[in-house]
Amino acid sequence: MSKGNLIVISGPSGAGKSTVVNKAMSFRDDICFSTSVTTRAPRPGEKDGVDYFFIDQKRFEEMVAGNELLEHAVYVSNSYGTPRKFVEDRLSEGMNVILDIEIQGASQVHKNKPEAVMVFIVPPSIDELRKRLTGRGTETEAAIEARIQRAIQECREADFYDYIIINDDLDKAAEEMSSIINAELCRFDKRRDILNSFGK
Repeated sequence: MSKGNLIVISGPSGAGKSTVVNKAMSFRDDICFSTSVTTRAPRPGEKDGVDYFFIDQKRFEEMVAGNELLEHAVYVSNSYGTPRKFVEDRLSEGMNVILDIEIQGASQVHKNKPEAVMVFIVPPSIDELRKRLTGRGTETEAAIEARIQRAIQECREADFYDYIIINDDLDKAAEEMSSIINAELCRFDKRRDILNSFGK
């Protein structure tokens, strides 16, 4: 069985990252999301080991010290991280593991696992991003403007990614996501053994 790929997905809030990945997952059975660890309390309906691995701060600090996390960050006073063992186990099973993380965490993964496939998902324009954020109807104009400025900054920092998907059409974007996975599975180093077997 071939080992799966670790695929890091990032992009501005409102780019539709999860929607694109979920659509791609609907016609593939070799993709899964990584499950993160967090120190925050479970929300109603969330299940340990499914939505997150819920742990306390002491255990989180032990995982950081023991190099058990591929990346970690603090967000709104809670700690989050990607458990190395969970990812490695899924990859060994042949699954392509998706990390949907912000650019700071993606940079950590890029350094820790340079073989990771880095994918940046963007809307077709800033105007479209503004339209999507406004359409949610959940944030003030000031909050939307802050997200727009953050998106511009993220795009400037995204120079270490391998691929860019422009999410102007969901079906097309999901197909591109699937094509990236297929291309990575066909890489020479992934299939070198088949060439060696022809001489036996």
